[in-house]
Amino acid sequence: MTVLVTGTSGHLGRLTVLALLDRGVPASEIVATARDLTAIADLAERGVQTRRADYGDPASLDAALAGVDRVLLVSSNAVGARLEHHRNVIDAAARADVALLAYTSVLRADTSSLGLAADHLATEDALKQSGVPFTLLRNGWYTENYTENTAAALASGQVLGAAGEGRISAATRRDFAEAAAVVLAEGEHAGAVYELAGDDAFTMAEYAAALGAATGQEIAYTDLPAEEYAAALESAGVPAPFAQLLAGSDVGIAAGDLEDRSGTLSRLIGRPTTPLADALRDAGL
Repeated sequence: MTVLVTGTSGHLGRLTVLALLDRGVPASEIVATARDLTAIADLAERGVQTRRADYGDPASLDAALAGVDRVLLVSSNAVGARLEHHRNVIDAAARADVALLAYTSVLRADTSSLGLAADHLATEDALKQSGVPFTLLRNGWYTENYTENTAAALASGQVLGAAGEGRISAATRRDFAEAAAVVLAEGEHAGAVYELAGDDAFTMAEYAAALGAATGQEIAYTDLPAEEYAAALESAGVPAPFAQLLAGSDVGIAAGDLEDRSGTLSRLIGRPTTPLADALRDAGL
């Protein structure tokens, strides 16, 4: 059995490779891909096969997927080209006759109002039409979306957002990576659709309080209309399209799009998901 993980120069892909190794999958049976192999040279040093793969280059995908049994397609971050990139990987997987393709989608992609859900849902539809056996890993929000972006809050004493009282069932990238590794290693999940999220949910006000407790600072949450939040992000240097996406995501949070009480993720990985306080500590806060 050979398993391939795309995008391993990024956080989630790399963590998935490490989780596969931790589960006892031999390094020689793991293929890690990236556009720049120097970025994953450390994985090669551990015995993992490394192959160049560029979502925008179908020939590279055919070469990378040769002889592969199972694939994790980590979603592309190329706004505007994401769906094309995903279709390229799916088509290559079909040509390679892979036994399973797992895809990192978004929580409740079929009903979510999040702006980024459209590309994920279209990718899911492409998978269903491809004939390739698949598993949908519908990931909720990464806790690191917050814990890795604390500078402004720590400097100003406030967390800005437009999420209202919406609750976020966040989990760490490591939690989601372990779930992907389970699916790849076991290979018994074809056809499954997993709604994956953290065991505990928090509001942005609760996040601000947790950040304050972790750092010993007084930090409050200031809720803004979505347009004002987007403008604040732009004034802080966030490109306008991304600022609009972030503000729109907060509107989705307010509507409940990122709250999930199923416990599916913790059951899949066989342990509780990482609490917010632990994630803040692990981030050095």
